[in-house]
Amino acid sequence: MAFPRTARLLDAAEFAPALKGRRLARGALFVLSMAPGGTEARLGMVVGKRQAPLAVSRNAIRRVLREAFRLQRAGLPAGAYVVRLHTRIDSMSLTALKRAVRQEIDAHLVRAARPRGH
Repeated sequence: MAFPRTARLLDAAEFAPALKGRRLARGALFVLSMAPGGTEARLGMVVGKRQAPLAVSRNAIRRVLREAFRLQRAGLPAGAYVVRLHTRIDSMSLTALKRAVRQEIDAHLVRAARPRGH
């Protein structure tokens, strides 16, 4: 299953409702917010230079987030999801960074997939 362009939030007008919407989860690295609506789950990412100064780190984080979302997308309620990196990344290997990102985002997406009130 691919990750089509239609599954991505592309401009500020699409990001704004999700950033102002319900916060689903907050962890050591990320905040996951969501605005319900639409016909499918769509992903937006905010991975800033202030939190991840190296481009290679930012790109690795985005790749891992995109892949995790792609795999769990079918089980998520329709809406606009935004994952925002809120903590500065410590100096670590890319392998360790990818592992930490994947572990946290998987937990957030499982939580988001659960029905409300549980």
